[in-house]
Amino acid sequence: MEAIHPTVGEYKLTCKLGGGSSSTVWKAEHRKTGKVVALKQIDRFNLTRQLKNCLDCELTFLSSVQHPNIIRLFNVFEAENSVFLVLEFCAGGDLASYIHNHGRVQECVARKFMKQIAAGLEVLSMHQIIHRDLKPENILLSTTENDPILKIADFGLSRILNPNDLAETVCGSPFYMAPEILQFKKYDDKVDMWSLGAILFELLNGYPPFRGSSSVQNIKSSLCLPFAEPILPQLHPDCIDLCSRLLSINPENRISFEEFFQHDFLKVHERGR
Repeated sequence: MEAIHPTVGEYKLTCKLGGGSSSTVWKAEHRKTGKVVALKQIDRFNLTRQLKNCLDCELTFLSSVQHPNIIRLFNVFEAENSVFLVLEFCAGGDLASYIHNHGRVQECVARKFMKQIAAGLEVLSMHQIIHRDLKPENILLSTTENDPILKIADFGLSRILNPNDLAETVCGSPFYMAPEILQFKKYDDKVDMWSLGAILFELLNGYPPFRGSSSVQNIKSSLCLPFAEPILPQLHPDCIDLCSRLLSINPENRISFEEFFQHDFLKVHERGR
């Protein structure tokens, strides 16, 4: 007997993919065409003023860009007191599941993944947008096959930040939040660089860099990056340098996006090394 799936708008919901306090993401099929999509459901009654502003930023940004390393927004509609974002479905799941299933990756794979994330972040930078929740769960893989395309997703905490402006809202995921956010200080776009460093570290080690019960104390007590000893000889100095500069506790010393994008680690393959 065929399972009965709930429907919303022109879509039937096939399974729940994930979600958080303010949204739920479903795998869905268009009832006429059969096209598979991801539906992000946002409860309108749970939208605070801040979350409403973030949603407006998310919709404005995603509706204006088409880039292979940014999740694609196809449509938006309202139903059942919710806002639904019709998004590209990524069959490969997220980077967190990839790391869980594969363990730490080779440096060449980490470089390839970081270059793709960098290409997506370049689009954000051009639009003066900070993501504020970069983490492996929000990096999606296009396919389960070899050589997936990585896509930055979940812009629910994003906002426009003009040059020389600072933000102060505490938001994000503790394992990937920059120290200045955890310390309730004002911050700029370098918070995304910290998160990027945590992702690179996790790709290389198989686990995030700072995992204690008190993230601030854990970060402050770490005088150097705790790379697993067996993998250190395998890492190119450029790789260690980039990760260290991304995870600089003082944001003034932390690498900027422009410096990150031009870093030698991302150019190793181009030089044939």
